Amino acid sequence: MIVTPALADANNGNWQTAWRWRRFLSPLYPVRLVKTWPDADAAGDAAMIALHARRSAASIAAWHARHGGGRLAAVLTGTDLYRDIDVDAAARRSLALASRLIVLQERGPLALPAEFRAKACVIFQSTTTRMTLPKSYRRLRALMVGHLREEKSPETLFAVARLLAGRSDILIDHVGAALDARLGDEARATMAAVGHYRWLDSLPHEATRRRIQRADLLIHASRMEGGAHVVMEAVACGTPVLASRIEGNVGMLGEHYQGYFPCGDAEALADLLGRCRESQPWRYAGSGLLAELADQCRSRVPLFAAAAERDAVRRLADDLLENRPAGWS
Repeated sequence: MIVTPALADANNGNWQTAWRWRRFLSPLYPVRLVKTWPDADAAGDAAMIALHARRSAASIAAWHARHGGGRLAAVLTGTDLYRDIDVDAAARRSLALASRLIVLQERGPLALPAEFRAKACVIFQSTTTRMTLPKSYRRLRALMVGHLREEKSPETLFAVARLLAGRSDILIDHVGAALDARLGDEARATMAAVGHYRWLDSLPHEATRRRIQRADLLIHASRMEGGAHVVMEAVACGTPVLASRIEGNVGMLGEHYQGYFPCGDAEALADLLGRCRESQPWRYAGSGLLAELADQCRSRVPLFAAAAERDAVRRLADDLLENRPAGWS
């Protein structure tokens, strides 16, 4: 059984993870998705995988009270790792109650208190690869994907759009629902003031992936991330990423990736966009910043393979059910 605070109507990373993990496990085990536990069908559940240490804290505590700490895994999000476990007692208690702590990128274990790191393992999420599409040299098309909320730092993108107001050769599209009404108002004001910035609101997942595939660059300006789906989706279709240098992004793209900017630094991001535009004509000759970023992203693609995630999730389920195969650690 997988506890997820987000179901299909949320159209976010938590839902994508829960849906995919159920698909991986269903050939081997009966799996159901629930928002809270226990419910009317709880008696048949043999193990719990709970997404989100804080938002699923009540379900984690209820499982522990009934079954003890065994057969219980908590999957930690960015807000868990980089905020909630430091300030929220329920989130911190989830770390103590779970027998396994799952993080979604390679820097995640470092965010855990030392006493819990032995319970941690990394499972990179996966996505399908897609053909890298030819790009136009006429303009640089940048895309940011993320609902408008504080953690995604959309204000950084608004500021970048205004800094580049005179650059008709750099276009910025922005996909995401206004979960914060104030940020929605700022997006509309930026779009009215700057002709090359478009806020597209929320789009279906497939439509968003096609836009990532067509973009020259993905911008990922988040303040905190546990392992962003949109980053791996960009990498898997050959679209380089400009990312805030936060632990969650470094854990996805690697310590030496050349496309980082300081979190919240609009001027640094604007400079990177300008440098990418200048290198654009030479990308397909294999030189310049855009080509270098594309090469670095290509080297990360195997981390996000579906077979690798499937095998790791199945090993986790076996481990929780005390049928631990050789090689699991």
